[in-house]
Amino acid sequence: MKLILNDELIEENTLPSDFTALRYLREKRGLTGTKEGCASGDCGACTLLVGALEDGELTYSTLNSCITPMQSLTGKHVVSVEYLSKTGELHPAQQAMVESHGSQCGFCTPGFVLSLAGLYENKQSSEQPIDREAVCDAISGNLCRCTGYRPIIDAGLSMFKESMFKESMVKEPMIEGSNETPYVELMSKNDSIKTQLEGLQTEPHDSSNYLQPTDLEQLAHALKSNPAATLIAGGTDLMLENTQRYRDFDALIDVSCVAELKHLHIGETSLTIGASVTYSELEDFSKTLYPQMNALLSRIASRQIRNRGTIGGNVANASPIADLPPLLLAFDADIQLLKNDGSTRVVNIADFYQGYKQTQLAKDEMIASFDVSLDKLAQFHRFYKVSKRMEDDISSVMLAVRFEEKNGTLTDVRLAFGGMAATPIRGLKAEAALTGKLINDEQALNQSIEALRSELTPMSDMRASSNYRLDMACNLIRKAWLELNGTDVVTFSGHAVSDSILSTGSEASNHA
Repeated sequence: MKLILNDELIEENTLPSDFTALRYLREKRGLTGTKEGCASGDCGACTLLVGALEDGELTYSTLNSCITPMQSLTGKHVVSVEYLSKTGELHPAQQAMVESHGSQCGFCTPGFVLSLAGLYENKQSSEQPIDREAVCDAISGNLCRCTGYRPIIDAGLSMFKESMFKESMVKEPMIEGSNETPYVELMSKNDSIKTQLEGLQTEPHDSSNYLQPTDLEQLAHALKSNPAATLIAGGTDLMLENTQRYRDFDALIDVSCVAELKHLHIGETSLTIGASVTYSELEDFSKTLYPQMNALLSRIASRQIRNRGTIGGNVANASPIADLPPLLLAFDADIQLLKNDGSTRVVNIADFYQGYKQTQLAKDEMIASFDVSLDKLAQFHRFYKVSKRMEDDISSVMLAVRFEEKNGTLTDVRLAFGGMAATPIRGLKAEAALTGKLINDEQALNQSIEALRSELTPMSDMRASSNYRLDMACNLIRKAWLELNGTDVVTFSGHAVSDSILSTGSEASNHA
């Protein structure tokens, strides 16, 4: 394993495959600014900033170091909070937190600072403005229990002011006797870091217990040589076995860099999504092409999790509360399964789940990709997620809707639910009640809702009762029908909340 940790080239060959980046920083390097809060990727106290070369550009993203194997960061630039003030001058994110009084006990502060620093580095290098929504997205995986978020958001919004002030200092003579060096160098523009990373890209990334194949040929060899190894992609769920259940893994095969599993492109008839595509990558891809999909992705987990979690992992994990399976179910997506011997087979998403945590995946198979029909993507669709928090929370109810309409008549209807049962499910009777009816037939809508009440018996748990889930599901179907018929139904699904709402609560009734 070779990587750059802050400003030092690290070579390490003795780590267990599942040794986390958090443990490595604290136990092996004495970098204790990175904190352990939850050990499950929920609180953000352990946030790290990781730089990688993409098409010759150095870009940074955040991750939860408590659930990230250290060896997965081979060939990267790993930044801990100690590096931000390496010159003796605070990074604009740090200075803004000081000026905005964004810290009290300080335990969560390093994570917040790194999340804001990542936003600063990427936004500054692209010369895009920072707004409230961008700040809230950046810190969506960072929890604060004492300061409150207003001063932290203020800090994020003021980072460029701090930066401009420091840049102006460079043009003026320094105060005589001062040892301070203004912080003007962007990490993303650091040519020394870029050069070192370019050199690391040419070196093999495999160790004896952590393999990172980059194509299917290498993957096949790794699987053949290590038949007992465990596959890992983002590891945002798998690593909980290590941190929460204290399971030790032997060899791990990391499929997140396999080129053929990273495809994300539009073909003649379908959108192909590789299994190792991350939530963030699909989010960026869908921003203008598929805004409804983009809106749902922004509600999944947190920025740190979306930067590592993969589409294939979300589906293969077979969790009843996963948010992407209902979306794929609404579009009748096909799943390409890849065997260890290189052969493939296709299974429709409707047939993939066999029961709680049970799928059609054989022991020698993995998900390779998903194919979603372009024709169906062009039809009316909506995705609604109901949860207690706006971000970094699990769905109480998830509904994915697709309506096909011809000449004012519904010719195909999909109502796919998550968080309701042991597997993602469809409301088949409710779909049938709407199919063949005029799009504005309210009687058909009411019949569909009654059909749904007769066919679904949602589970009850700590998140919601069965009755609540059923009522919410019925209301969401009505909401989708209203949108189909042109009613402007405002959905509160983002971070761009006006100051008037925050301070007075006014207009709150306008948001559903």
